[in-house]
Amino acid sequence: MPQSSATFVLVHGAWHGGWCYSRLARILRAKGHDVFTPTLSGLGERSNGYSPAINASTHVQDIVNVINFEDLQDVVLVGHSYAGIVITKVADIMPERVRALVYLDAFVGEDDKSTFDLDLPEAVAAHLSRAQSSGGHTIPPVPSSAFGASIDDQAWIDAKCTPQPFATLAERLRLSGRFHDVTNRTYIAANWPNSPFRAVMARVLSLPGWRVHELPCGHDVMIDMPQEVAALLQEALTG
Repeated sequence: MPQSSATFVLVHGAWHGGWCYSRLARILRAKGHDVFTPTLSGLGERSNGYSPAINASTHVQDIVNVINFEDLQDVVLVGHSYAGIVITKVADIMPERVRALVYLDAFVGEDDKSTFDLDLPEAVAAHLSRAQSSGGHTIPPVPSSAFGASIDDQAWIDAKCTPQPFATLAERLRLSGRFHDVTNRTYIAANWPNSPFRAVMARVLSLPGWRVHELPCGHDVMIDMPQEVAALLQEALTG
């Protein structure tokens, strides 16, 4: 590989799978990078392995396993949406293996907080509340139109999304603080109506050491603007 190559682990958000990174991964690989796009347990092509026991810790272990079994070092760990919580916990477990953290319109993760504890768009919060009150173990996908997806991609995204294991959004993860050892951090926000991630962006803007960028697109930034995201990921390597 070229000397400037890097290793990216791209972690998808709720209801999605590794498929959502296909455009971005193609661009990064063409630049000579190693790219891993794992699908989290119970989702995407792994949805046939669903179990009500799957929780956020399961998804954290999915990514820890990728890093360990692939013998990855110096990893640029990228998380979209819900997966921001996942990558923060992974970095808390193994900061020595993480070169940089990149949050794509994502929750950053806070000690002893679940996705349910964080600020969500009203329509999404209502959707999750209905699923919770129904007593089900999965949460049906939210239509991609609610997240500002491009008209051209909505049918494709909606066809690929699968129900989210309920416990992944309900579990409160504990953080030791070791993730702070990873000082190279980037936040990439999307500009779509009623985005809860605007508040996250505002919070990280007030903290030292963060790169913060904004893109004029829907929540699925890696689908809407893969070239621009790839350029920002390349920039993150210099931290």
